[in-house]
Amino acid sequence: MSSHFPYSILDLALIREGSDAADAYARSLDLARHAETWGYKRIWLAEHHNMPYVGSSAPAILMGYIAGGTQSIKVGSGGIMMPNHSALMVAEEIGTLERLYPGRIDLGLGRAPGTDQRTASALRRGRVETVNDFPQDLEDLQRYFSQDNSRSDVRAFPAEGLDVPIYILGSSMSSAILAAERGLPYVFASHFAPAYFMQAVKYYQDHFRPSEYLREPFVMACINVIAADTDAEAHYLATSFYQMALGIVRQQSYPLRPPVEDMSNVWSQPEAAAIQNMMAVTYVGTRDAVREGLEDFVRHTGINEVMITSNLYDHAARLHSFDLAAQAVRGIKVG
Repeated sequence: MSSHFPYSILDLALIREGSDAADAYARSLDLARHAETWGYKRIWLAEHHNMPYVGSSAPAILMGYIAGGTQSIKVGSGGIMMPNHSALMVAEEIGTLERLYPGRIDLGLGRAPGTDQRTASALRRGRVETVNDFPQDLEDLQRYFSQDNSRSDVRAFPAEGLDVPIYILGSSMSSAILAAERGLPYVFASHFAPAYFMQAVKYYQDHFRPSEYLREPFVMACINVIAADTDAEAHYLATSFYQMALGIVRQQSYPLRPPVEDMSNVWSQPEAAAIQNMMAVTYVGTRDAVREGLEDFVRHTGINEVMITSNLYDHAARLHSFDLAAQAVRGIKVG
């Protein structure tokens, strides 16, 4: 274990303009291989559906691909969206991965569908599961992994008896409450939904109940980092990220596009303001500038781990950004 503040990666296997999903997957694997050498603790894949330029619609399959192509980095879901799945099948799939790659698999769980309502209905074949079923889904999933389930009529093979870490993901108070009640680690999506971040984290830290899974509260925050050798280059590269975010504001799906010199020709002032609010937990600049920002963020939030996402068009620039981000986090002085 490193003595440095822990840092990890969130990846969506985003598709670049003029390219395809196979290219996105190859770049994700290449990133993971580099991340191992840069000290990243884990890399997670997020589940999204009906989004033509987001390649991570099947995170469990991608997890196997990444784990099979790497040696030591932990690989997880950030997350598997439980309304779309039965707890039994999730246990079977994740249990299979854990058997193949012992000690390297994380299971991050989300309570939202990760898509629009029509697509969610298609995923569930008309069933009406909602976010309100998430606590029961979690309980069922933990039971399937438990050795005690060996006496049940329905058992999850090969998951039964495995100690796969479960993380609760969220972007509002609801998941913070559940994670605190169940004594599980909590991961907040501050990279795109920062509004309730401090409120949710404080509630979780103040109301955490120790469990057999975790004795003290553990918070991971996902953030955007775009690092380069100069501030000017970092801000230029960041325009690819801003263009992708613009698709969210416009309720459209955009591929990763090349950077532009001037975003004023791309977005309106209200759109720019909306994106700045949505992406408030974003650090753009040199390694030292990023380090200063992250050091302040860690000190004021009391988080235990940072999960970095860096969505850039050019693969070499993206790798360099993650390399500089790792150096920045290793330079953090906390406590």
